[in-house]
Amino acid sequence: MDFDQILAKCGDFNRYQLLILTLFGVVNVIVSMHYFTQTVISFVPDHWCYHEKLENKTYDEIAAIYSKFPNPSCTKLADIDGMNATASTERCDRWIYKYDFGYRSMNTELNWVCESSYKARIGQSLFFIGSVVGTLFYGLLSDKIGRLPALILSNLSGFIGDFSTIFTTSVTTFTLCRFISGLAADTNFYLMYIIVLEYLRPSMRTFGLNIAVGIFYTLGLVFTPWLAVLAGHWQYYLASTSIPILSIAFYYFIVQESAQWLVTRNDVDGAIKRLKRVARFNGRKVSVTEFEEFRKYCEKQHQKQGGDDQKHSNLIDMFRTPRMRKHTLILFFKSMVITLCYDVVSRNVEGMGISPFIMFSLSALVVLPSSLMLVLLQDRIGRKGMASGSLLVGGFFTVAAGIAIAYQKQNHNAILLACLTIAARFGVAISYESGSQYATELIPTCVRGQGVAAVHVAGFAASFLAPYILWLGTFFKAAPSMILGVLFFSGSLVCLMLPETLNKTLPKTLEEGEEFGKGESMFDFPCLSKNKTEEDSESEMEPYSKRKESLTAGLEHGNGNVHPLRQDLIDDNSNSCT
Repeated sequence: MDFDQILAKCGDFNRYQLLILTLFGVVNVIVSMHYFTQTVISFVPDHWCYHEKLENKTYDEIAAIYSKFPNPSCTKLADIDGMNATASTERCDRWIYKYDFGYRSMNTELNWVCESSYKARIGQSLFFIGSVVGTLFYGLLSDKIGRLPALILSNLSGFIGDFSTIFTTSVTTFTLCRFISGLAADTNFYLMYIIVLEYLRPSMRTFGLNIAVGIFYTLGLVFTPWLAVLAGHWQYYLASTSIPILSIAFYYFIVQESAQWLVTRNDVDGAIKRLKRVARFNGRKVSVTEFEEFRKYCEKQHQKQGGDDQKHSNLIDMFRTPRMRKHTLILFFKSMVITLCYDVVSRNVEGMGISPFIMFSLSALVVLPSSLMLVLLQDRIGRKGMASGSLLVGGFFTVAAGIAIAYQKQNHNAILLACLTIAARFGVAISYESGSQYATELIPTCVRGQGVAAVHVAGFAASFLAPYILWLGTFFKAAPSMILGVLFFSGSLVCLMLPETLNKTLPKTLEEGEEFGKGESMFDFPCLSKNKTEEDSESEMEPYSKRKESLTAGLEHGNGNVHPLRQDLIDDNSNSCT
């Protein structure tokens, strides 16, 4: 009795699964606020260099006076006569800010604008570097000490970094705090993602995970800027977003460690202990005999696959065999494409004439529709078809938005730019969400933490190229969109070389990962497979009842039970695209 079978007896979509999906939703809200904290605390409103004669003027009057100068935000005025003014050669050291919704950001309070604007960017860079280091470190740690402890420790890093940022006043302490905060980025999300995925019925993974991400991540993103407005000050905002991170520590007493991971560490007793807790919570009764059958299966697989070798598997082992190496490199490339394209699309819409709070919320609304799209389509056309198709569609959206943004820049049509940006992010969001699940399912359990971490790091590393791609737009405005289009379409093509994971027992060891999906062609999609073609003559076709009996007999195990992952082939005559 393998893991999927014993999990089905303990309950693979019951009370416990609903509990961890809810807790995963809480993680999504916390992660969305943590990840975009740097953006929110660095919002810079319209501002002008201070002059005593501007104190009694309206913002519109101040803007009209400064409109005559090429760099109004950083030009100090020598004298003002009515609506006329002359510029001074001195540097500006005090500013007038037009606070958006009354929110006072860190940049405005510390006057990190004009010549000092680089200070906030250094912090952003260190946050990114921290995320690369943290993803690698906690990914390796999760395969050594477990998913749950690594999840709690990574979130603790996020709390320490965000909360300590409140007390920073210099660029040195600020960058250090942002580095510590960045250590949590992504591992505070995908480790919980892995735990939930491994306890869910395969047929419910797409629905459960994407609905949780779609609803809760969207709520977090939409609420984040308005929480800042409600707080009114960047320090109060940081306190209100960092303190809830501590709630993740209580997951240690609620969430069960990954039983599949324990099996790969040859801790079958620990896996059975967690499965018994799941069964008890779900109100299921599983006999001792059934757990013993699972134990014998694990021991047999352990001996067959080289004893303790799997306990020492690492990321390098994914490159030792040809098929695993090919799949890993494709996952790396796909992650690089998605992350880079998303970053470029986000950076290419600055200064659209819309409040950053409003634009932030509007662009966040695409997350839920993209998740619903995955729920509706991914279990119909499969993981491979969704990954390839979403990259293809995302490419069209991104190219269209990029070209339009480039050529409409002078017209400054804020509504058009906002609509195109939202459409582009919609395509990228679908690609990102489908890619996260695909990578998690395809990488074997024994190296899943390290493998998923490496895939995410590859994406983060690629985002370093975003400024240079945008810089090419100074020579040819359509260059960034053309480059992104090539990347998206290339990613769509190579995804066809990956095996399908829909309704299949996921690989637990490197040997299973090497053999997984052998014999599949590039265009093997679940929605296109049928047991019989309509061209078969009526005399050659068996009645459905006989075919069902035959299929049942073929899928039965020695104990006469039908494999749970193949029950859908009996209940449904065939998979269909419609």
